[in-house]
Amino acid sequence: MSRRNKLGKFADLLKYPHVYENFDPLIPILHKSATDTVQMKGKWKSDHFGNDNPLTLELACGKGDYALSLARAYPGHNIMGVDVKGARIWKGATDALEEKIENVAFLRTRIEQIGNFFEPNEVDEIWITFPDPFLRESKENRRLTSPNFLDRYKKILKPGAIIHLKTDEVQLYDYTMEVLSEYDGVNIIYHNDDIYASELVYPELEYKTFYERMHLAKGLTIKYIRFTIN
Repeated sequence: MSRRNKLGKFADLLKYPHVYENFDPLIPILHKSATDTVQMKGKWKSDHFGNDNPLTLELACGKGDYALSLARAYPGHNIMGVDVKGARIWKGATDALEEKIENVAFLRTRIEQIGNFFEPNEVDEIWITFPDPFLRESKENRRLTSPNFLDRYKKILKPGAIIHLKTDEVQLYDYTMEVLSEYDGVNIIYHNDDIYASELVYPELEYKTFYERMHLAKGLTIKYIRFTIN
């Protein structure tokens, strides 16, 4: 099944009960199939997960490695992977079905659109794991820790909710530290530019994505920032 082409994967996603898709960034509508639409804003916990457990987002989730790891480790939490690439989401969504992991779901949309799909105070935690660093200065506003994205997160997060950044990219790490030092209401709880140089402070840092394994194999160091926005 892993060899299915993109069209086959897209067809699968339309059938998966735990995958929601926004096909047009200019029209904030979620699809559950090719023809069925749903309204989930403010209702993810009640209408999808059927509980009131904390909701954690993994942004730019790729193949969903981290989302699945969090779901396995924290069955009392609702985990959602968010990414615009359907072919990547397919891998995590398929693994979740095969393993019968019921506390994980996936949202296919641009991260810029998350305010269209989550109510204020609906999200309890955000993970940003190995995002595209957009190293060119002309694309600085596309970095997921730029002020315009922090503004979006602040609107949907509960007060005091934790945001995590895990990356191998020095420039993104340094840029984020600078942005956070200037952004109003930020509290940096912890930061480390080489988390594996000593004992891990937080156990969930042990979870590794596909991309992290690649970076470690190249001898790159992994950086991490943990912060809140009040």
